[in-house]
Amino acid sequence: MKITLVKSLIGVKPNQKATALSLGLKRPGNSITLEENPSVMGKVAVISHLVKVEK
Repeated sequence: MKITLVKSLIGVKPNQKATALSLGLKRPGNSITLEENPSVMGKVAVISHLVKVEK
């Protein structure tokens, strides 16, 4: 699945920023492609308001 950061990390809670960085998303527009597994889905759930997910 493809995960794209669509909103800035400025002003978000520290745990949400750390989650985005752990996925490799540093700035708006960055995209990553990962396999769908429970670990990744949990991280996406934490920052769901900041990202766009395509399957």
